[in-house]
Amino acid sequence: MTGDGFEARRDRVLAGVTALAGAALLALLVLRGGLKDAGLNSHGALADAFLHGRLWIERCPEIDCALFQGRTYVIFPPLPAVVAMPFIALFGFPGFKGFVFLGLALGGLSLLAWRSILRTLGVARADALWLLAALAFASPLYQVTLRADGVWFYAQTVGFLMVSLSLWAAICRQSLPLAGLFVGLAFLCRQMAIFYPLFLLVLCLPRERPLSESLRTMVKPVLLAGIPVAAALAVYFAYNAARFGSPTETGYGFIHNPDQTSFIWHRIRETGLFSRDYLLFNTLYLFLQGLHFEFGGPGLTTLAGFDKAGTALLVASPWVLLAFYARLDRVFAAGAAVIALIAGITLFYHSNGAEQIATQRYTLDWLPILIVLMARGSRPPAFAALPLLVTWGVAANLAVLAVLAVYKV
Repeated sequence: MTGDGFEARRDRVLAGVTALAGAALLALLVLRGGLKDAGLNSHGALADAFLHGRLWIERCPEIDCALFQGRTYVIFPPLPAVVAMPFIALFGFPGFKGFVFLGLALGGLSLLAWRSILRTLGVARADALWLLAALAFASPLYQVTLRADGVWFYAQTVGFLMVSLSLWAAICRQSLPLAGLFVGLAFLCRQMAIFYPLFLLVLCLPRERPLSESLRTMVKPVLLAGIPVAAALAVYFAYNAARFGSPTETGYGFIHNPDQTSFIWHRIRETGLFSRDYLLFNTLYLFLQGLHFEFGGPGLTTLAGFDKAGTALLVASPWVLLAFYARLDRVFAAGAAVIALIAGITLFYHSNGAEQIATQRYTLDWLPILIVLMARGSRPPAFAALPLLVTWGVAANLAVLAVLAVYKV
């Protein structure tokens, strides 16, 4: 058999393993949606409040709510609650117990957008399928979907869809105004999306013209794109002012979590939301921390727990390493700058996403840009490793979930 024949056979084996592991992960997601979703999502409570003409909720169904002037508020941006409103209107709160399934639907829409993005970028069908499998089952998108019954995770499924659609608008439709609309919506889910316009602008610039000339042709699209972004900012500032009396007060300073003893609680109480004290922890967990099971007993033979502060991106999702071979041009420079800005800010944040089984979920704020940079241009020989790297990520994800389920840790 020729070398090409062996490579094809090897890739078919990896595809089979990935398909089986992915099917098992999908089954776990469906089971959780059917059996574990209690409907006690704070965005569900906020949706119910909106339906009753209120900005405050009657009680906090999870944690991280703000207590201000005797009223309880969900501190997070409001769009995920707006998305949930039709379902809460139909089933009530907490009658609606489908947040995981809603997250699954949103994730499916994101994958459809990415299929179009990869096709437009000229990615070969086989590579595109591997990248879609990576997104679905070897990235934080899977874990936020799995746990979409929680306010933090559900918000990221909505936010990821919106940033994905913004990239779809820029790449597939070459429409900066449409991209601006989706970025504005993304900002109302995840504030870090506010940095995306720079990358979207460069993506939409005519590539055959000099930069200065290209920028002159984009004045009208930039102004049109700025309208929904400015509107989103205005909505958020007005929302904050109506709740807490100041357009820049998000409510984090009024978080009321009685009886909490987690490390996150100690950090907020003793150090603050942002500090360089968090830099080492966040950096190691982003780049180096491996899968870590904790063992107890005299002989360290009893599985006692799992480090739920997360696993390094390069360990749980090693396929992102192929971004090293991205084409170096002005699109790369803009994308790298936005990634560095978003990731750099979160390295000083009090939380790296906590309570996660794999790569920290905050990477979803900039991972879409990295995927675009990785997918652009020709594929060097190193891309032959894509099937192996994706298979590792998917299989490792399944293995961790299986161990946690069997040993109930």
